[in-house]
Amino acid sequence: MQNKVSNLFNIQYPIIQGGMVWVSGYKLASAVSNVGGLGLIGAGSMYPEVLRKHIQKCKKATKKPFGVNVPMLYPEIEKIMDIIVEEEVKIVFTSAGNPKTWTSYLKKKGITVVHVVSSVKFALKAQSAGVDAVVCEGFEAGGHNGREETTTFTLIPMVKEHLKIPVIAAGGVGSGRGMLAAMVLGADGVQIGSRFAATEESSAHKNFKQTIVDVKDGDTQLTLKELAPVRLVKNKFYNEVQELYQQKPTLEALKALLGRARAKKGMFEGDLDNGELEIGQIAGLIHQIKHVKEVFNEIIEEFNEVKAFIHKL
Repeated sequence: MQNKVSNLFNIQYPIIQGGMVWVSGYKLASAVSNVGGLGLIGAGSMYPEVLRKHIQKCKKATKKPFGVNVPMLYPEIEKIMDIIVEEEVKIVFTSAGNPKTWTSYLKKKGITVVHVVSSVKFALKAQSAGVDAVVCEGFEAGGHNGREETTTFTLIPMVKEHLKIPVIAAGGVGSGRGMLAAMVLGADGVQIGSRFAATEESSAHKNFKQTIVDVKDGDTQLTLKELAPVRLVKNKFYNEVQELYQQKPTLEALKALLGRARAKKGMFEGDLDNGELEIGQIAGLIHQIKHVKEVFNEIIEEFNEVKAFIHKL
């Protein structure tokens, strides 16, 4: 399935696995790369030397291209970027920050750079900063999200109308049908997070994986917009956040409730009550924990079946 995205990354299919915190270690990234997609290691939840080890292990686990996702709010980002260059990673996805900060530096090192955006405005800024492609993420997505609350269905064609570089759709994509729909709207590829979070190779805790399977429509919500908008499963911690909102809290009060390592507690350690459980709305369509290869094959098969059916109409 060769197009702008698969050619850009030298992969078989234009499918990227989201670089999610506490979920996307080398096992998940290498598994996705090995079946023809692009696996991403999520650097946002790793100490610099832990990231180095995951990169090295990923190199041993796959000979195919893989990349690293770097949230630019990371406190030791200089160390992260040094490790990426030292370990000769060829693909970097950046998010949560100004793409001008690191794009030129990375491109001078021969690295392909992609930036995650949530609006036309930021997509244009990313293009002018020199990135090779953008991930356009609708607010259906799990984890940290755009304040605009623009859905993937409307965001993709609006961004495509203005950009010359490849556009990758994210948010609410977890099946072959979703992939085809995104590409009909103008996307050149898709980034899938939640569906790969619920795989055997994901580094998420088994309790969190089961929660993803159990989630129904309406069980997640975008909240904590005053800090950094994040889509969470409605659990005990989420309810505490909503109770605090009734008191018209200060930023300090919200930060105090959030505390430290909430996402690690929930997603990596499996505390379903007190942890921050980040997952997308598409979880309502995820019914089973499977191996990456099986999930990937299902996506491709469904994509081809629906595409063929449409051609017959």
